[in-house]
Amino acid sequence: MATLGVNIDHVATVRQARRTDEPDPIWAAAEAELGGADCITFHLREDRRHINDRDARLLRETVGVKLNMEMAIAPEVVDIAAELRPHQCSLVPERREELTTEGGLDVVKHHDRISSVVSRLRDAGIVMSAFIEPIPAQIEASAQAGFQAIELWTGGYAHAKNPKEREAALDALRRGIEVGHRVGLEVHGGHGLTYRNVGPVASLPGFSEFNIGHSIVSRSVFVGMREAVREMKRLLVQFSPAQ
Repeated sequence: MATLGVNIDHVATVRQARRTDEPDPIWAAAEAELGGADCITFHLREDRRHINDRDARLLRETVGVKLNMEMAIAPEVVDIAAELRPHQCSLVPERREELTTEGGLDVVKHHDRISSVVSRLRDAGIVMSAFIEPIPAQIEASAQAGFQAIELWTGGYAHAKNPKEREAALDALRRGIEVGHRVGLEVHGGHGLTYRNVGPVASLPGFSEFNIGHSIVSRSVFVGMREAVREMKRLLVQFSPAQ
């Protein structure tokens, strides 16, 4: 069964709406762990719109499960990652005007810059993952750049407008998993997954981790973070492909 990474960014988004000290994403991470999260994911953006440097430091000091830092390849953020040494860093594209990370990193276009960052952070003992679209050329380039894992963008499926589009997106993910395993990469998935739509993706053989944030944080408003995580974990168990 794939493990569950819980992205806590949007707890910090609520905090930053009032520029106050609550809700604290550090407490959210602890509650997610108590609910069964296998990984805590956070995105330290260049503009610090939600998670800030204090959060990143305290998460590194307090999280007891795998800690996954999403990040762009901006030099300042790379320096912070090299100092913090989370268990995993996931390189993502980042545009200031976006609401959330949309689409995948273009490893083919930026191969040399990305390879340099991957080499530096791997030398610091960090597992490196690329957040990419399920495109064979991007997957192969990720392996060549030195990544150990990829996180396939599931937004094509999540945003599909009809059954035909959804099935095409699932087929792309199936092919992406196959290519990823063929070139020796661990394959994760994430973006736009919710309690309502996670089933068909979680049923695909070959995913080892899902990172889900907004839907879990939204659910936690009504049932609490622990129960929200438990509910998502139950769905991953329910839809886990037969071994």
